[in-house]
Amino acid sequence: MSRSGYSRSPLVMPGAFVQLIEDIIGIVPNIVAFEYNPETITRSLEPWNPFEVDQTNRGVQAPTVQPYAPQEKFSFSLELNATDGMEAGNPVATATGVAAQIAALKKLTQPTAGLIGDLVASAQALAGSGTASLERPTVPVVLMILGPGIIYPVRLTTFSVELKEFSPQLYPIHATVQLEMAVLTPDVFKCRETAASGAAVATYNFTRAQEDALAILNIANTAQTVVGALPF
Repeated sequence: MSRSGYSRSPLVMPGAFVQLIEDIIGIVPNIVAFEYNPETITRSLEPWNPFEVDQTNRGVQAPTVQPYAPQEKFSFSLELNATDGMEAGNPVATATGVAAQIAALKKLTQPTAGLIGDLVASAQALAGSGTASLERPTVPVVLMILGPGIIYPVRLTTFSVELKEFSPQLYPIHATVQLEMAVLTPDVFKCRETAASGAAVATYNFTRAQEDALAILNIANTAQTVVGALPF
């Protein structure tokens, strides 16, 4: 049966974030599946402007120069609602509402030592026995999955959550999360090659290959129309 609850409705593939956390035992994915797919997705490209001139980049550039891939960004909002889970008797939804989903989304923006390592570090800090690390913290690779046609490595740049309803224990039952992401190109992973970065580059190239194929299909689909519009 489809996620809409109607047997004749088409099967809807939920979007998701997959954070590739490198732990002691290897890559441990932190998977955050969308309860409801976003109704609207904003996708923007910011090409390099060859006509912008500043003190560090003087001179007139060729108008067709594009030294790197345009910066691509996505933004959308996610609706979280624990009502269905509470009615179905889900123990997590009943006890904490959507707090667990919000916590999982929040971890996408934070440096981590692994899911277990973070729990141990938090316990040590709570006990006052934590030690400062000299290693520069980094955020694990996050894959944004919006169906089979869009699977990109991204960095979350904006995270904002609005809590609307609460349980008697003040756990949120309904929330709207606003997210903005910047797509990470293969160039950013050249400085440190790991299994996670390899997966990120592979998914980026996979999505780009699909888009190139779709562009070719569009040319074939519109070729007859274009030829018919030519005056010769």
